[in-house]
Amino acid sequence: MKKLFAVLGLALNQLFSLDLHGIETMTGWENLQSGAVSISWCTYDNFPISRAETVLNHSIDRISMAIQDLDHYPDIFDRVTKINRLDTDVVQIVLDMPFPFDGRDYIVKYNIENLDDHWVFVFTAVDHPKGTLDPDHVRLPNAAGIWILTALEPNKTKVIYAWNGELLGNFPDFGLTRAWVTQGNEVLNWLNETLLKKDNL
Repeated sequence: MKKLFAVLGLALNQLFSLDLHGIETMTGWENLQSGAVSISWCTYDNFPISRAETVLNHSIDRISMAIQDLDHYPDIFDRVTKINRLDTDVVQIVLDMPFPFDGRDYIVKYNIENLDDHWVFVFTAVDHPKGTLDPDHVRLPNAAGIWILTALEPNKTKVIYAWNGELLGNFPDFGLTRAWVTQGNEVLNWLNETLLKKDNL
Protein backbone atom coordinates (compact mmCIF):
# COMPACT_ATOMS: atom_id res chain seq x y z
CA MET A 1 0.00 0.00 0.00
CA LYS A 2 2.86 2.40 0.82
CA LYS A 3 4.34 1.77 -2.63
CA LEU A 4 0.97 2.54 -4.22
CA PHE A 5 0.69 5.86 -2.39
CA ALA A 6 4.29 6.72 -3.36
CA VAL A 7 3.55 6.03 -7.03
CA LEU A 8 0.30 8.03 -6.90
CA GLY A 9 2.08 10.91 -5.18
CA LEU A 10 4.80 10.97 -7.82
CA ALA A 11 2.21 10.91 -10.62
CA LEU A 12 0.24 13.80 -9.11
CA ASN A 13 3.43 15.74 -8.52
CA GLN A 14 4.39 15.42 -12.18
CA LEU A 15 0.86 16.31 -13.30
CA PHE A 16 0.94 19.67 -11.53
CA SER A 17 4.64 20.46 -11.91
CA LEU A 18 6.00 23.46 -13.79
CA ASP A 19 6.79 22.69 -17.44
CA LEU A 20 9.01 25.11 -19.38
CA HIS A 21 8.69 23.49 -22.80
CA GLY A 22 7.00 26.63 -24.10
CA ILE A 23 9.89 28.91 -23.18
CA GLU A 24 10.52 30.01 -26.78
CA THR A 25 6.92 31.19 -27.25
CA MET A 26 6.48 32.94 -23.88
CA THR A 27 5.90 36.69 -24.05
CA GLY A 28 6.41 39.65 -21.75
CA TRP A 29 10.15 39.21 -21.26
CA GLU A 30 11.99 41.97 -19.40
CA ASN A 31 15.60 42.36 -20.47
CA LEU A 32 18.20 42.26 -17.70
CA GLN A 33 21.41 41.98 -19.72
CA SER A 34 22.44 42.26 -23.36
CA GLY A 35 25.67 41.16 -24.99
CA ALA A 36 27.40 37.83 -25.51
CA VAL A 37 25.08 36.40 -22.85
CA SER A 38 21.58 37.83 -22.92
CA ILE A 39 19.44 37.43 -19.80
CA SER A 40 15.76 38.21 -19.30
CA TRP A 41 12.83 37.19 -17.16
CA CYS A 42 9.06 36.97 -17.27
CA THR A 43 6.18 35.67 -15.17
CA TYR A 44 4.72 32.31 -16.15
CA ASP A 45 2.18 30.34 -14.09
CA ASN A 46 2.79 32.90 -11.29
CA PHE A 47 6.49 32.00 -11.15
CA PRO A 48 9.47 34.18 -12.15
CA ILE A 49 11.11 32.48 -15.11
CA SER A 50 14.67 33.48 -15.99
CA ARG A 51 16.29 32.87 -19.35
CA ALA A 52 19.94 33.09 -20.43
CA GLU A 53 21.04 32.72 -24.03
CA THR A 54 24.39 32.65 -25.80
CA VAL A 55 26.27 31.04 -28.67
CA LEU A 56 29.13 28.69 -27.80
CA ASN A 57 31.87 27.61 -30.18
CA HIS A 58 31.39 23.92 -29.48
CA SER A 59 29.42 21.22 -31.22
CA ILE A 60 25.90 20.40 -30.06
CA ASP A 61 27.08 16.88 -29.22
CA ARG A 62 29.84 18.06 -26.88
CA ILE A 63 27.59 20.55 -25.08
CA SER A 64 24.75 18.07 -24.68
CA MET A 65 27.12 15.44 -23.26
CA ALA A 66 28.24 17.89 -20.56
CA ILE A 67 24.69 18.96 -19.66
CA GLN A 68 23.43 15.41 -19.28
CA ASP A 69 26.44 14.37 -17.19
CA LEU A 70 24.62 15.23 -13.97
CA ASP A 71 26.76 13.05 -11.73
CA HIS A 72 29.72 15.32 -12.51
CA TYR A 73 27.94 18.67 -12.08
CA PRO A 74 30.16 19.60 -9.09
CA ASP A 75 33.10 19.47 -11.53
CA ILE A 76 31.30 21.69 -14.05
CA PHE A 77 29.22 24.17 -12.07
CA ASP A 78 31.02 25.66 -9.07
CA ARG A 79 27.89 26.26 -6.98
CA VAL A 80 26.82 22.61 -7.15
CA THR A 81 28.30 20.95 -4.06
CA LYS A 82 26.62 17.56 -4.26
CA ILE A 83 24.58 15.34 -6.58
CA ASN A 84 22.56 12.43 -5.23
CA ARG A 85 21.15 10.10 -7.86
CA LEU A 86 17.85 8.88 -6.45
CA ASP A 87 16.59 7.03 -9.52
CA THR A 88 17.50 6.49 -13.16
CA ASP A 89 16.09 9.88 -14.14
CA VAL A 90 15.74 11.56 -10.72
CA VAL A 91 18.50 13.52 -8.97
CA GLN A 92 18.90 15.70 -5.91
CA ILE A 93 21.03 18.76 -6.58
CA VAL A 94 22.59 20.64 -3.64
CA LEU A 95 23.74 24.23 -4.19
CA ASP A 96 25.98 26.62 -2.29
CA MET A 97 24.80 30.22 -1.92
CA PRO A 98 26.84 33.35 -1.19
CA PHE A 99 27.12 34.31 2.50
CA PRO A 100 24.89 34.95 4.44
CA PHE A 101 22.26 32.93 2.58
CA ASP A 102 21.41 29.30 3.26
CA GLY A 103 22.20 26.73 0.60
CA ARG A 104 19.45 25.44 -1.66
CA ASP A 105 18.52 22.01 -2.92
CA TYR A 106 15.97 20.52 -5.27
CA ILE A 107 14.89 17.12 -6.48
CA VAL A 108 14.03 16.86 -10.16
CA LYS A 109 13.02 14.33 -12.75
CA TYR A 110 14.57 14.98 -16.16
CA ASN A 111 13.90 14.05 -19.74
CA ILE A 112 16.00 14.33 -22.91
CA GLU A 113 14.66 15.00 -26.40
CA ASN A 114 17.21 14.52 -29.16
CA LEU A 115 16.67 15.60 -32.78
CA ASP A 116 19.21 16.08 -35.58
CA ASP A 117 20.03 19.75 -34.94
CA HIS A 118 17.93 20.37 -31.83
CA TRP A 119 18.48 18.97 -28.33
CA VAL A 120 16.32 19.56 -25.25
CA PHE A 121 16.95 18.69 -21.62
CA VAL A 122 13.96 19.50 -19.40
CA PHE A 123 13.65 18.98 -15.65
CA THR A 124 10.90 19.53 -13.09
CA ALA A 125 10.56 19.07 -9.34
CA VAL A 126 9.32 15.81 -7.83
CA ASP A 127 9.12 14.35 -4.34
CA HIS A 128 11.29 11.37 -3.51
CA PRO A 129 11.54 9.47 -0.20
CA LYS A 130 15.34 9.28 -0.42
CA GLY A 131 15.78 13.03 -0.93
CA THR A 132 16.93 14.06 2.54
CA LEU A 133 17.30 17.80 3.06
CA ASP A 134 20.69 18.81 4.46
CA PRO A 135 20.76 21.08 7.55
CA ASP A 136 20.97 24.80 6.77
CA HIS A 137 19.53 24.28 3.29
CA VAL A 138 16.23 25.37 1.78
CA ARG A 139 14.34 23.07 -0.56
CA LEU A 140 12.99 24.52 -3.81
CA PRO A 141 9.78 22.51 -4.30
CA ASN A 142 8.86 24.25 -7.57
CA ALA A 143 12.24 23.90 -9.27
CA ALA A 144 12.06 23.56 -13.04
CA GLY A 145 14.25 24.31 -15.99
CA ILE A 146 15.14 23.58 -19.56
CA TRP A 147 18.20 23.54 -21.80
CA ILE A 148 17.62 24.02 -25.52
CA LEU A 149 20.54 23.52 -27.91
CA THR A 150 20.34 24.40 -31.59
CA ALA A 151 23.19 23.58 -33.95
CA LEU A 152 24.15 26.62 -36.07
CA GLU A 153 27.36 25.19 -37.54
CA PRO A 154 29.41 22.04 -36.83
CA ASN A 155 31.21 23.84 -33.97
CA LYS A 156 28.74 26.60 -33.13
CA THR A 157 25.63 26.08 -31.02
CA LYS A 158 22.92 28.38 -29.70
CA VAL A 159 22.33 27.63 -26.03
CA ILE A 160 19.20 28.61 -24.12
CA TYR A 161 19.03 27.90 -20.41
CA ALA A 162 15.83 28.80 -18.55
CA TRP A 163 14.80 28.12 -14.97
CA ASN A 164 12.32 28.99 -12.24
CA GLY A 165 14.01 31.91 -10.49
CA GLU A 166 12.18 31.41 -7.19
CA LEU A 167 14.73 31.21 -4.35
CA LEU A 168 12.54 31.18 -1.20
CA GLY A 169 14.09 31.03 2.28
CA ASN A 170 15.88 34.10 3.54
CA PHE A 171 16.67 35.52 0.11
CA PRO A 172 15.24 39.05 -0.31
CA ASP A 173 12.94 39.75 -3.24
CA PHE A 174 14.83 42.94 -4.13
CA GLY A 175 17.93 40.88 -4.89
CA LEU A 176 16.29 38.42 -7.26
CA THR A 177 17.05 40.12 -10.58
CA ARG A 178 20.72 40.47 -9.68
CA ALA A 179 20.79 36.80 -8.63
CA TRP A 180 19.27 35.75 -11.97
CA VAL A 181 21.88 37.72 -13.91
CA THR A 182 24.64 36.18 -11.81
CA GLN A 183 23.28 32.67 -12.24
CA GLY A 184 22.78 32.99 -15.99
CA ASN A 185 26.33 34.23 -16.50
CA GLU A 186 27.91 31.72 -14.15
CA VAL A 187 26.16 28.66 -15.55
CA LEU A 188 26.92 29.42 -19.19
CA ASN A 189 30.48 30.55 -18.49
CA TRP A 190 31.27 27.50 -16.35
CA LEU A 191 29.87 25.24 -19.06
CA ASN A 192 32.03 26.92 -21.69
CA GLU A 193 35.14 26.84 -19.47
CA THR A 194 34.69 23.11 -18.84
CA LEU A 195 34.54 22.40 -22.56
CA LEU A 196 37.56 24.61 -23.25
CA LYS A 197 39.59 22.77 -20.60
CA LYS A 198 38.74 19.46 -22.24
CA ASP A 199 39.94 20.89 -25.58
CA ASN A 200 43.34 21.58 -24.01
CA LEU A 201 43.83 18.13 -22.49
